[in-house]
Amino acid sequence: MANIALKDVRKTYGSIEVIKGVSLDIADGEMLVLVGPSGCGKSTLLRMIAGLESITAGTIEIGSRVVNNLEPSERDIAMVFQNYALYPHMTVRQNLAYGLKNRNTPKDEIDRRIADAANALEIEPFLERKPRQLSGGQRQRVAMGRAIVREPAAFLFDEPLSNLDAKLRVQMRVEIKRLQRSLATTSVYVTHDQMEAMTLADRLVVLNAGRIEQIGTPIELYEKPATTFVATFIGSPSMNLLPMEISESWKLAVNSVVPAGTVTLGVRPEDLHLAEPGSAENGIKIGVTVAAVELVGAESYVHGILPNRQTIVFRVPGRSRITVDEPLTVHADFKSLHLFDEVGKRLR
Repeated sequence: MANIALKDVRKTYGSIEVIKGVSLDIADGEMLVLVGPSGCGKSTLLRMIAGLESITAGTIEIGSRVVNNLEPSERDIAMVFQNYALYPHMTVRQNLAYGLKNRNTPKDEIDRRIADAANALEIEPFLERKPRQLSGGQRQRVAMGRAIVREPAAFLFDEPLSNLDAKLRVQMRVEIKRLQRSLATTSVYVTHDQMEAMTLADRLVVLNAGRIEQIGTPIELYEKPATTFVATFIGSPSMNLLPMEISESWKLAVNSVVPAGTVTLGVRPEDLHLAEPGSAENGIKIGVTVAAVELVGAESYVHGILPNRQTIVFRVPGRSRITVDEPLTVHADFKSLHLFDEVGKRLR
């Protein structure tokens, strides 16, 4: 096990800088998740830690070693890819043993590590099968087993669940979290799926156009997003953002020191509720016309249109009888509101 440190890491392709001075400390045994939209640089950053991409500037340390010029095989890391990368002509047992044999690991040690990994991942019945005889979820377990048997200083995961269906992704999320906690191995996990990010991470790093937008625990990023970018990326459905003119009376009501003028008001769908008599006394009321209702089981998401034609989303119980074109008034408490300045940085 080892900590990982990135110091002002940059990556340039020709004249285009895709990683723009990332500095990051990952603690020994921590599960850190890199999340962001496609093209933000998260996979490039992971590949630079792995040694699959060179860095243009900066320093990467794994443990106490600077690894900038080390080959991937010399960095004591194991990587799990989204496409499994299993050898199709080998059995599961042979796939698990392959890397260890190349390192001249004694046979009894190979057998012990394979038995331990197979037991942890519940793949003992498949050890003599070949990858084509396995389901997608079983193949991903084998890919994880191949990483585990190496007993590396760190695991690197590059969107490992993206090829699985929704049910399997949930199962594998639980499995990865359980294994990471039991093995206590430093892990860096890349995903564009904010649900994966929220459920797996000890800490989240939100990347935007090659820069770190915010670092923190999942609940910190959810409750206090530093920017409108983080506010709309973390949480599903994303936070509603509305332009608002701040008056002195409104500042007094929310007990805020934000400057008067136009700001962006943020409110999450789950913090908007159908208004009841007297509900505006400690919050705000918004009138909407229902445009669509999405039933997702125990709850529904209502898309409402404001007088300025902007759409907001709010959550109601799934059995609520709300119809399209129905006028409604929704309420949000002052304590649940977020305020951002003109460049999208958090004020409150």
